[in-house]
Amino acid sequence: MNTMRWELRWRKLREFFSILVHNKMALTGTIILIFFTLMALFGPFFYSYDPLKIGAVQDVLRPPSAGHLLGTDDMGRDVLANIVVGTRMSMLVGVLATVLSMVIGTIIGLASGYFGKAVDMVLMRITDFFLVIPWMPLMMVLAAILGTSIWNIIVVIGMTSWAGTARVVRAQTLSVRERQFVERAVSLGSGSWHIIGHHILPNVFPLVFANTILVAAGAIISETTLSFLGLGDTGRASWGMMLHYAFESGAANQGAYWFFLPPGICVVLLVLGFTLTGYAFDEIMNPKLRER
Repeated sequence: MNTMRWELRWRKLREFFSILVHNKMALTGTIILIFFTLMALFGPFFYSYDPLKIGAVQDVLRPPSAGHLLGTDDMGRDVLANIVVGTRMSMLVGVLATVLSMVIGTIIGLASGYFGKAVDMVLMRITDFFLVIPWMPLMMVLAAILGTSIWNIIVVIGMTSWAGTARVVRAQTLSVRERQFVERAVSLGSGSWHIIGHHILPNVFPLVFANTILVAAGAIISETTLSFLGLGDTGRASWGMMLHYAFESGAANQGAYWFFLPPGICVVLLVLGFTLTGYAFDEIMNPKLRER
């Protein structure tokens, strides 16, 4: 029995990777994400410049050269070193904030969709509050109150971006709850949380997984925006802080394109990678979308 189960799982895994390879959108997004993941993990070992080391006066806003491949910023710091280390910060914030958002949204969506009635009404009104209120001012206020630590930024993004996931999970839970295998489990005396964990969550998880990748893109944009507005962690190199310093120093007016273009392009590419992968995974895991 276990052998047949593993063979079935292995067959599904091979089918998944086969579809992934032949899906151009998924393949493009995956390649982008792999590139930035490798840069975040191994980039600092190959490019050893200290991103926070302030250079001499003559090193300020120097264009790309053999000594500094992407030039220097307004304080003489190496731009490429900041890009490499900033990749790690953006990936860290994106992943951890997304995980926090997904956990909150999934729990609320499952509980609301399964229990219904008063539980559904209360949880959905809370969800509607977070959906209606402008997310950027809310994040700015919370970041200003909690402080500009990177961990506070992760908590702020995670606590303000779960509402959409809760709505999606609730809708799917309402559909799965009416299926025969759930009714059979109820008739056999299974507890509510057992049914949610063993029957509903596995059927909702593919949707959660695809939505997770899309939320990660929003989390990275949120971190970049907060840092650009001066609410990021000034003690850590990040793409958003690079754009903040470039704006503060008037790099665009001075023609120092190497200061603001690389971090901007990196943000766009990483968000594009998450977005392409998210939509493609949704299509792969949903047979109806795949047929369409």
